[in-house]
Order: sequence, then C-alpha cells, then structure tokens
Amino acid sequence: MASFSGINYVYGVLLFLVLSCEARVPRNEALVRTRGAHFVLHGSPFLFNGFNSYWMMHVALDPNDRYKVSEVFKEASAAGLTVCRTWAFSDGGDNALQISPGHYDELVFQRVVTRFNTITKISYKNDPTIMAWELMNEPRCQADYSGKTVNGWVQEMATFVKSLDKKHLLEIGMEGFYGDTMPERKQVNPGYQVGTDLISNNLIREIDFATIHAYPDIWLSGKSDNEQMAFMERWMSSHWNDARRILKKPLIIAEFGKSSTVPGYSLTARDLYMGDVYRDIYSFARTGGTMSGSLVWELMAQGMDSYHDGYEIVLSQNPSTAGINGGARQFKLGGD
Repeated sequence: MASFSGINYVYGVLLFLVLSCEARVPRNEALVRTRGAHFVLHGSPFLFNGFNSYWMMHVALDPNDRYKVSEVFKEASAAGLTVCRTWAFSDGGDNALQISPGHYDELVFQRVVTRFNTITKISYKNDPTIMAWELMNEPRCQADYSGKTVNGWVQEMATFVKSLDKKHLLEIGMEGFYGDTMPERKQVNPGYQVGTDLISNNLIREIDFATIHAYPDIWLSGKSDNEQMAFMERWMSSHWNDARRILKKPLIIAEFGKSSTVPGYSLTARDLYMGDVYRDIYSFARTGGTMSGSLVWELMAQGMDSYHDGYEIVLSQNPSTAGINGGARQFKLGGD
C-alpha cells in the first residue's frame, strides 16, 4: 500500500492464497498456471476477485487473536472473493528476514519458500493453496530512475526463487510506473517516477505475470473524484494494452481502494468508486482476459483498530461494500 513508504525497500516475499481448491484434483493440475496472457486452473480460464490482508502472519502469532484470520477468510469467501495476498516476511526480532536495515538472513527466505506445513503435510512448493510468490511490495529505487538497478535485482531474485520452487507462479510486486524502455509512456505516470520500468522489469522470463497498484486519492491529492477516476481508467487501460501486446502475460490490479482520511470521503463515494473500478476490470477481462484479477486493499476483522490505515474494510460492518464485492462473482467465474 502506498502509505507504507518504508516497505518499499524491504526484501521479502508475499503469498497469493487461493481460498477454494478441490482436494480430489491431482496436485499438478490444481496449481494456477499461465497460458499466454491468461491464468488457468484445472485446465480452464481462471479469473478472480480477491483482497489484501497483509497482517495475517502477525495476528496469527497470538492465539487469542488467531480467530480474526479465520473470520476474514469466512467473510471474504461469502462475498465471492477467492484470492488473498498476505505478507510472509518480517523485520527485526527473532527469525526476521531483514535482520537490520539492508542486512538479510537468506536462510529465513529459503525456509519460507521450502517450508513443510505440519498441519496439511504438504510442503509450500507443492501446495495448490498457494497461487504465487511476490518478490517485494512496491520496489523502488530513488538512486536510479531508469529502472535498470531494479531490473538487475529482479533478475537475480527471480532466478533464485525459481531455483527453489519451479511450480508456483512468480511476480514482482510493482506499482506499475513506467520507465525508460518506453519514454512516451511516462506521461501515464502520476507526475513522477520511482525507479522502476514496468516493461523491462516484467519482460524478465522468470516473471509470470504483471501487477499494478492504484491510489489516485493519494497520488492526485486535491483533484476531484472525477479527475481521479479518469486517471484510474487511463492507468488500467494503458497497462492492460501493454500486458496483452508487449508483455503477453496476465495482469492483475494488486492494490486499490479509497481512503477515509482524504478530504471529502464518504462511504457512498467509496462504494461508487469501487463499483466503477470493478466495472472497468470486468470490461477489460471480457475483452481477451488479459486483465485477470483484482485485490482490494484491504480487509480486516472487527477489533483491529490499531491496524487501520484509512483503507480498511470490515465486510460485516460494511454491507454495501460487501455487496459490491459480491456482485463481482461473475467476473471470477468468467460469465457474461
């Protein structure tokens, strides 16, 4: 999420968890895969609406709070959301991935990817519940706006992850900012660059699909709702075109939402915005399927006020928003 600026430089890994899998399907067929610019599951097109809940690993550590993870999964499933994106790394303390700023424990990283689940008796690298790995949340490099430094890092890390797990999909975790590969596309950026290059970074062979994040309420602070929605539509359209014509890989909107902390916010405004975004995502998906999924930022359980960032959605307390998410079922099912 855009406001977690410190996370932009954290070397980590995130999980995409598929909430519904058929146990009777052979494992090698139950993994989500890519076929050209599309996802497939069980040999059929796979489209999804999902959600972010970065906090799950931290909350699950406390036995008294662990029920909140199950609560969110149940509410999300009831609303028709089938994929969850969550963190699988930590900074500082015991067994941290980032021991101190800029220093990492490679063994911790490998333990995440190769971990054996003692409950399901399945190793992570064979688990069909895991859809994909993500290298980093919102990588940025202010020292090199060309995207070449990030490109080198992505190539190194993607090769490493694939050496540990060749079965699961892999993506970078990018916001979608354009760089030097296609200078004319920089005008699509929200007025600045962050040291990434959507095109060259995602053309790396080991990267299986592309992601974008979208926070026009923050990036275009002070602009009207109509201006922010117009930017959102250009942002999605440009990346959809590039994913199908240049990258030839699936594209998902991995973070989007509307913050209650910005001036003029109302629940009605948020619901209208999210409804418009889902409408456009579905429209793009019907035109070739390259736009393959979306993940709203972010779902929480009741009683998690300390985690609130303005974008939090508690489905049990926001029935109108839950209805918008639920209305997107036909997108995930690929229906008309």
